[in-house]
Amino acid sequence: MYSLLLALIYVAFVSLGLPDSLLGSGWPTIHADLNVPISYMGIISMVISGGTIVSSLLSDKLTGKLGTRTVTVVSVFLTAVALLGFSFATEFWMLIVFAVPYGLGAGAVDAALNNYVALHYKARHMSWLHCLWGVGTIVSPFVMSAALTNSTWHDGYRIVGYIQLGITVLLLVTLPVWKVNQSAETAPLKHLGLAGTLKIRGVPFLLIGFFAYCAADATAMNWASTYFVEVKGIPAEQAAQLASLFYIGLTAGRFLSGFVTDKLGDRKMIVIGTAVLACGILILLIPGPSALAIAGFVVIGFGYAPIYPCIIHSTPNNFGAENSGSIIGIQMAGAYVGSTFIPPLFGVLGRQFGFEIMPLYLLVFAALMIAMTELTFRVTAKAKKQEEQA
Repeated sequence: MYSLLLALIYVAFVSLGLPDSLLGSGWPTIHADLNVPISYMGIISMVISGGTIVSSLLSDKLTGKLGTRTVTVVSVFLTAVALLGFSFATEFWMLIVFAVPYGLGAGAVDAALNNYVALHYKARHMSWLHCLWGVGTIVSPFVMSAALTNSTWHDGYRIVGYIQLGITVLLLVTLPVWKVNQSAETAPLKHLGLAGTLKIRGVPFLLIGFFAYCAADATAMNWASTYFVEVKGIPAEQAAQLASLFYIGLTAGRFLSGFVTDKLGDRKMIVIGTAVLACGILILLIPGPSALAIAGFVVIGFGYAPIYPCIIHSTPNNFGAENSGSIIGIQMAGAYVGSTFIPPLFGVLGRQFGFEIMPLYLLVFAALMIAMTELTFRVTAKAKKQEEQA
């Protein structure tokens, strides 16, 4: 039963990744089909992220009342409905409408499952679970590319929507399996709220660092396909496939990091990931053929790989298990603030100055991320030492 529960959580993480890469891989065609400016993808992203912010802030209370398993099923169902809604959209405003349940579903399950895994599993499982999220993000661009080649982008969303419905049914019929770890369904000991969470030493640095990570990650995720089209002159159908290279690097990196994370620890893995990420950005800065840009996005994804799961997994250790539910919920909300405003800003700047500014844009947020996460580890270590001496 325990192994089956872990397998179900793996499937749930796949479902988290499936929708995340669809919009970016299909947008070069979608915006032309709907006759809207290329930067309008930022509006859709903002609505989705707005929903995730709201549901992330509420996730602690929702999980306490309903349990992780119920929150997971309902959230996956909401994203399935949203994706099927996208598949029937013929006007831009319809995308905005269905972006609301998309965001609400994504935020709640993301925060609930991440806290669940951080509390009850080792770091390697967090890496491998997020690797499975990457599998979902890899599959979707290929689905969208096939849809663009053989029919329309609507079918790309429709296929992924049906997959999400299937995952919903699987999670629903296996609800009793979650009872194998009944203690995981209990509410966290403390519901701190936003104000109470911000008073904990180190939390503001953590939120800024996670904000910066997700800002850069979402920018690369959403605009990679457009970068290949606008900067390298690659056809939209091929660019949709090339956008998956970022996710391939991300997924491969998380799979491999799972074998060493427990040995090296969360903090060292974040530093190593940032160093690799910087190398990928430098590759993008080198003028040259498309092959260099392709390699750059793979390396960038590989560098990003361990950072997200290690930041999440380190939260209970840094701030206490009794506080992790509240902190991770707000942490996710802060992350989605980055996802909401920073990729659209890049769209505006890209139209103004050219999309070749992407490497410099990513570099700024990577530097902010590593500075803030290092401050978090230093402040929390100092606080623990003071408590031990008191």
